[in-house]
Parts: sequence; C-alpha cells; structure tokens
Amino acid sequence: MKKLLLIGTLIATMTISAGCGKKEETTTSTTESSTEVSSEVSSETTQKIEDESNKTQGELIQFSEMKKGEEIAILKTNFGDIKMRFFKDLAPKAVENFLTHAKEGYYDNLIFHRVIDGFVIQGGDPKGNGTGGESIWGKPFEDEITSELRHFYGAVAMANSGPNTNGSQFYIVQNNKLNNQEVELFENAKKSQDDEIQEGVKVSDIFPVNVCDKYLEIGGTPRLDGGYSIFGQVYEGMDVVEKIAKTELDGEKPKKDVVIEKIIVEEYK
Repeated sequence: MKKLLLIGTLIATMTISAGCGKKEETTTSTTESSTEVSSEVSSETTQKIEDESNKTQGELIQFSEMKKGEEIAILKTNFGDIKMRFFKDLAPKAVENFLTHAKEGYYDNLIFHRVIDGFVIQGGDPKGNGTGGESIWGKPFEDEITSELRHFYGAVAMANSGPNTNGSQFYIVQNNKLNNQEVELFENAKKSQDDEIQEGVKVSDIFPVNVCDKYLEIGGTPRLDGGYSIFGQVYEGMDVVEKIAKTELDGEKPKKDVVIEKIIVEEYK
C-alpha cells in the first residue's frame, strides 16, 4: 500500500492540461453527493494494484484481440457512435451494472454532463448535473480494482463520490498525451535509471515496462490507477470522443447537449 500511495501522490501532483491550458484541479465531493473523477488516487482501493503489479507483464487485456460473440455496446450519440468492449472477469459487477442499464434503456437520452478536454468525458446521470444515478441494485456497489486494467486512452470506468460508491455514472479517458514529467517518469522506470523515488519505492514496482510503453504510446491518466473501477475500453469511435471533448463548454458542461440517444448491446461479429 505504501508503495502505491507514494507513487500515486507523485503522479497526482503533476501538471495536467485541461481546456484552455488550465491546470486540472477537480476534487471528489461527497457533501453535495457529486460524482466526479478526482485528480487524486483513493487510498482505500489501491491494495490490489500493488499486490498484483507483477502480473501485468504480458499482453494487455484492454488491447487483446476481440473474439466473435464477445458482448459489446454501441453508444449512439448525436455526435456519432462510440463502440466499447468489456472485461467481465475482472470487473463483473461494473460490467453487469452498465450492460443491464443499457439493455433496459436507463441511459437513453442522457447527456455527457461533464467534459474536460485532455482528461475525461463523463455521463450516465439522469439528473444531468453529476449528483444523480444509481446502480441496478438500488444502492452503491464496491470498487473492482485490478492491475490488469489501466487508465489508458479510451478506458471506460465508473465515476464515484468516494471509495465503493459506484452507481450509474461512467467516464471515458480522453487524455491522449502524457505530460513531460510523466514521460520522464516512465522512461526512467523502463531504463531503471533514477527509478527510485523514496524509501526504496520504484515506479517500476507499480508500472511494469509494458504498461509504461502503452502509456507512452497512446496516453492516458495513470494517476487514476487504483482509484476507480475500469470495466471497458473504447475500440472504435475515439474520434467521436475527441469531437465531444472539443465542444464549446459552459464550465464543464457542453453548451450543446451531448446526448446518448441509445445504447445497443450486441455480440461482436
């Protein structure tokens, strides 16, 4: 736990671009029941990442070859289609929750209420303001954290208002470029040069070489690893996500509603 928290704190303090060059300073609020993606890693849901970090040495499951019959979801939005795949073995509750909601029409005509260019797009709230939504069980469900799923560009994860408070809101990682400090951090970890941070803790203990390589290749938000339940990956339609991220905003809410008109759940062919 100590290892991950030290490195998570280091990554969380790095400058993150959002919108007009502003520093990303979002926080998780529980006082107003706001469900947001925080810039800091939760300290309550990180043990699995540290315990399993040495497992993430082979193929990255988020980019594994898709199989015929695999269940997928197509988000039909007024900006275009976004296609997602899911990881039932690693995040069973989050996947069941999302797909059941989708099949029952829960997400139909809801909006992406929170958009931060260079960070995430967030939706799934019936109230449309970040304070609503519930799980299919009518109560929050626990986090499902694993080192085998990471916040790479295009990752789909549950938004929350603190540890184990998952409901219906989700987000898609839209950051496609690490900042200079993150690049240096991962490059050094790969080379085992200047890798040690403090008290014997190394970035490579938490971010194996193949994970560093993928973050360096496609971007993402590594500081969120260990704090949120990743359950899916966009495999087609990131151009639509980019279009949404570039839409004109009023604060963090698009001036023109970005609507999830319908979600179609079907088998991959």
